[in-house]
Amino acid sequence: MAKISVVVLAGTEAHSDLARVLNALALTRESMEAGDEVELVFDGAAVAWIPELNNPEHKLHEMFTGVKGKIAGACEFCAGAFDVKEEVRSAGVAFLSEFEGHPSLRKRVEEGYQIVTF
Repeated sequence: MAKISVVVLAGTEAHSDLARVLNALALTRESMEAGDEVELVFDGAAVAWIPELNNPEHKLHEMFTGVKGKIAGACEFCAGAFDVKEEVRSAGVAFLSEFEGHPSLRKRVEEGYQIVTF
């Protein structure tokens, strides 16, 4: 059994960013189905994906809701910087602020997680 922290950093501007989010959601789902210990973290510009993916009209909405139980959270600092704090909260996603307002990837490494970034 693997221990994986899937970290999304991709913004929402480019078509390639959509592919990166899709791959992050797919890895999370695949890991869930394999029985791995997995978590999904939205950091940096990726926090803006949460309101997009939470929209039932978005083509990745079903994938997002399918892995929602594995979302560790979103960077609290970045949610404020990208002005999506209320939308993240409304989506039911927790805020992570373990290191100066940001998620601590170091803590995750210390806990034995392999970090995979998209």
